Amino acid sequence: MKLLQNVINHKINTINRAELLKYANQYNVSLTTKQADAIVDKVKGKNINIFDDSGRSKLVKDLAKVIGPSKAKEINQLFMQLIR
Repeated sequence: MKLLQNVINHKINTINRAELLKYANQYNVSLTTKQADAIVDKVKGKNINIFDDSGRSKLVKDLAKVIGPSKAKEINQLFMQLIR
């Protein structure tokens, strides 16, 4: 299980705009390129662990400041689907 967590966290920490938009579309989350860029800026290279509740919560709060609370909530739901 730890290996799968590492793979998912690595993907999040190295994601680019095109990949994020692809995943958002796949999970029915509408994102603009500007929003995707803001999300990538917040996560890329930050060594975020979405399996850690407090770390994920902090990230979602940071995202809410740049992409809005409703969109941050959608991103959190996407994270929750990934960690199940």
